[in-house]
Amino acid sequence: MSLERTLTVRVERISRQTPEILAFELAHPWGRALPGYEAGAHIDVHMPGGFSRQYSLARWSLSNAPSNAASSYVIGVKREAESRGGSASMHERVREGDLLAISAPRNTFALREEAGHHLLMAGGIGMTPLLAMAQALAARGASFTLCVFARSEEHLAFADALHSPALAPHLRLHLDQGGASQRIDLRALLAERTPDTHLYVCGPGGFMKAVREAAAHWPEDTLHAEYFAAPTDANTSTGLPFTLRLAQRGISVAVAADQTAVDALHEVGIDIPVSCQQGLCGTCVVEGDGEGAEHRDFCLTGSERRHKVALCCSRAKGRELVLQL
Repeated sequence: MSLERTLTVRVERISRQTPEILAFELAHPWGRALPGYEAGAHIDVHMPGGFSRQYSLARWSLSNAPSNAASSYVIGVKREAESRGGSASMHERVREGDLLAISAPRNTFALREEAGHHLLMAGGIGMTPLLAMAQALAARGASFTLCVFARSEEHLAFADALHSPALAPHLRLHLDQGGASQRIDLRALLAERTPDTHLYVCGPGGFMKAVREAAAHWPEDTLHAEYFAAPTDANTSTGLPFTLRLAQRGISVAVAADQTAVDALHEVGIDIPVSCQQGLCGTCVVEGDGEGAEHRDFCLTGSERRHKVALCCSRAKGRELVLQL
């Protein structure tokens, strides 16, 4: 169970972006402001059928720039052909005027202030957080390039925002069904890196893998990724048994080979908020001896892993893992 704040929102507007993607605008039922957020943030959406999924926050235009409060949230939901229930529920059961429970925004995919140039790479619906990033960067006059990969113009979500005067000069569009002039060579694009460039990527698993392979020579702390789901070959749960030492409480908790650290803590009455349980969303991240952890998450950077641990999936390298709990 999560102790995170839960908000109730009304579905203000639903608009079709592509044959497979709907955009949902969510507002406070009484017209009040919602908690503000920075570009790259996401929310948990609890939907009909008991499903809960994480969706990145987009914006319609530059006028929706981040602040301490937001008039509404916008998410894009792709109807997956092999949906486990979440996207099907949003597309088939949610209507304008409905009330939904959501989490407050969280951000494990934030823009890096130290970057001199930001290279944003979006595959399909992965454009959602990167669109918000591009708009935030344009608003502050920062240096950036937004590369968007889609099958065709028909499959390009939030097209009006992408082609706006503020973003158009920074946009590079790759269309699978377009001509040679509408293609981007990943390896050529990522072959060289200027010292102050940071790379941000979000999209389907195959796209993510291709980008990471093409950027394998980039320093780890300059590559930032937001995953839809853990890679199919990822092991995010089982391993050797170990012990959690909770430094602030002065106690130890055993974790079995087929048990996650979160489950072990829940068994002794210590509540750790969880959501995706795949190491994607960052909900369960705590301070700890990251050097002693076997990290299996997809939300922490290399530098963050030195002092943080995602408890839903990570384990100890040895017999013990120290946490600041």
